[in-house]
Amino acid sequence: VLRDDFRQPPGDVVVAAGEPAVLECVPPRGHPEPSVSWKKDGVRLSDKDEHLTIRGGKLMVASTRKSDAGVYVCVATNVVGERDSEPAELVVF
Repeated sequence: VLRDDFRQPPGDVVVAAGEPAVLECVPPRGHPEPSVSWKKDGVRLSDKDEHLTIRGGKLMVASTRKSDAGVYVCVATNVVGERDSEPAELVVF
């Protein structure tokens, strides 16, 4: 089972360059419990990237750069399939 509705979709975030940014996502209810990954501008983010931390449903950027700005989507995945959240924008000024 994988419901359609995200319990908490990510919201837009505006930060100054060098500041930390956190995008939060609580995936839809599912059985088995869905895992969360993230896409930026349509490209899946790697949790190997030292610049980013993905923990639980949170995507954390320790020190934002101009290049981090973009449109982020939270992706919930389990054996049934995949659901994308509404997009959230990260603005870095």
